[in-house]
Amino acid sequence: MADVAIRKPALAGRLGGSATVRLTTAPTASRVALRAPAESLSALSSALGLTLPDAPKTSGRAGARSALWIGPDEWLVIDEASADLMATLSGVGTLHSTTDVSHRNLAIIVSGPGAEATLSAGCPQDLSLSSFPVGAASRTVFGKAEIVLFRTEEDTFRVECWRSFSDYVFGLLNEAAEDVGH
Repeated sequence: MADVAIRKPALAGRLGGSATVRLTTAPTASRVALRAPAESLSALSSALGLTLPDAPKTSGRAGARSALWIGPDEWLVIDEASADLMATLSGVGTLHSTTDVSHRNLAIIVSGPGAEATLSAGCPQDLSLSSFPVGAASRTVFGKAEIVLFRTEEDTFRVECWRSFSDYVFGLLNEAAEDVGH
């Protein structure tokens, strides 16, 4: 039997933060970048088992699956139960495009009473609860890296970033968390 190489996930085992912020890597998830015109949303929503949002900074959620509005015809669909999203969407007989980005992205969870301040250290968006409520999602930047930011709870954010930028994003988040914790 041949030796099998096991890939170690980026940021595996990394923890960070401070007295007011906790940084953890999110468990592995399935992700697809979905593009579709408005007339396809009903069929795609039905296949996904959730309503695809149609307004900026919004999301839809059902169980372990979330759909984040990224642009007028673009969503990031995340399934934390690692369901085969490509198979789920392949049989939908309506105009759409899906790309599996499961191995391109990873997520960092930023939680605690200092989470908003930590993210504000590198993100130009107003992340106050009134401007970026629970369920809000947006493509933005953190430092010099593009991220997708999703507020899952009042004091918890999911930071989706490309795997190749993950060490940079985690390092900046950790630095900001330490500053917020003092």
